Amino acid sequence: MVFSSLIFLCAFLPVVLALYALCPGRFRNLLLTVASLFFYAWGEPRYVLIMLFSTVFDYVNGRAIEYFDCHQKLKAKKAMLVLSIVGNLGILFFFKYIDLLVHSWNQLTASSIGVLNLALPIGISFYTFQTMSYTIDVYCGRVKAQHNLISFGMYVSMFPQLIAGPIVRYQWIESQLGERIITNERWVNGMQRFLTGLGKKVIFANQIGKLWTDISVGNLETLSTLGAWIGAFAYTFQIYFDFSGYSDMAIGLGEMFGFTLPENFKYPYEAKNITDFWRRWHITLSSWFREYVYFPLGGNRKGLQRQALNLFIVWLLTGLWHGASWNFALWGIYFFLILFIEKVFLLKEMESWPEILCHIYSKFFIVVGWVLFAVEDFSKMGYYLQVMFGIKGSFLQQAAVYQLRTYGIFLVVLAVASTRIPGCMVKKLKSYMQEAEPVYMQQKGERMEFILYSIYTLAVLVLSLGLLVRSSYNPFLYFRF
Repeated sequence: MVFSSLIFLCAFLPVVLALYALCPGRFRNLLLTVASLFFYAWGEPRYVLIMLFSTVFDYVNGRAIEYFDCHQKLKAKKAMLVLSIVGNLGILFFFKYIDLLVHSWNQLTASSIGVLNLALPIGISFYTFQTMSYTIDVYCGRVKAQHNLISFGMYVSMFPQLIAGPIVRYQWIESQLGERIITNERWVNGMQRFLTGLGKKVIFANQIGKLWTDISVGNLETLSTLGAWIGAFAYTFQIYFDFSGYSDMAIGLGEMFGFTLPENFKYPYEAKNITDFWRRWHITLSSWFREYVYFPLGGNRKGLQRQALNLFIVWLLTGLWHGASWNFALWGIYFFLILFIEKVFLLKEMESWPEILCHIYSKFFIVVGWVLFAVEDFSKMGYYLQVMFGIKGSFLQQAAVYQLRTYGIFLVVLAVASTRIPGCMVKKLKSYMQEAEPVYMQQKGERMEFILYSIYTLAVLVLSLGLLVRSSYNPFLYFRF
């Protein structure tokens, strides 16, 4: 079940919200846990057992770490931490990477070892990182071990952020597990944020995603340079509006249930360099790797060579985290090289560059990077990149002209919508109205603003439902990670 499905929007969510509103406060964690398990089991009932095992496994590990810490048994405490890390990574490795390694070994050695053809449990990368960070934080004394299994189970399985993040660390919502205050204003703001994310996903990501699908699955030998760049830009916008839309929906749902979830995107396509881009894109994943991998390895405190090694490890793992395919590893190494070059040579130099040049530089490498991310077959990837840079194929074909005429204006709309320009325009209009009107008119204006925004979000809901009913094209790109 995904947020942009009719079953979720028209059945699951209304029922859960109604039950949550009627449920006494002391039973709400249990209700959310049961609802979340049902949400997860909707598509793959058997894999809910893996999540339940991870939940109980790290609940016990957290309690054991606390116990051994209180009794000054440091070796046993460390052993429980190692058990948690090895167990979590072992589960993730087995389900996500074992077939990739067997297949790669067969290719390298001409062996014929049978692959397991395991289906990837949805969201396993997200909830595995959450439970693992919990035991690490308990070990380091950043949080206290959770004694209530239901509360811990709700933290792990909470459906708003379960299958595609944001990655929520336990320390961020520890205080919210016991008591949450939900006001009408907070509930409405959460619903509006959810509907905004739904619009980004259904109205923007799905529609431009069709263009990328048409280009990427078509005959690449007929692809022109212009068509290749159109396709790359289409995927660039699809993955942003798909994933940031999902994050908006998750944060909005969290608000409706009384949780404050972390922001995951901060207008990443406004970044002037790649370092800044990764401070804005999938923020919770970047901060997770920085906190639990980069800093423990030594960060930048042990010289340039060690920093380069640490960055390489982090970005190789970041790439592989996204999927069991070597193109993701290549994508991670690609960004490692750019980031290292920026840190050593470019960042200070770029301070004197014209702003437009900084934007061209960052967008160029971002768009090329998304091609590495999107195309798993290396031969197709190589051919696609050669067409992009004019090495193969013609520069212009009729199909590209048609695509540009059909989607050109939409691409411009997406480019503007991916920045803070629309929000700034609304704020300036609101500021102008407040300065021009007396106090009593300002209060009336605030009510009018609320009404207009409600009409806007209602229109987004109606249009999104219409598109979902009419079209069967509704992928979630991060669903597989």
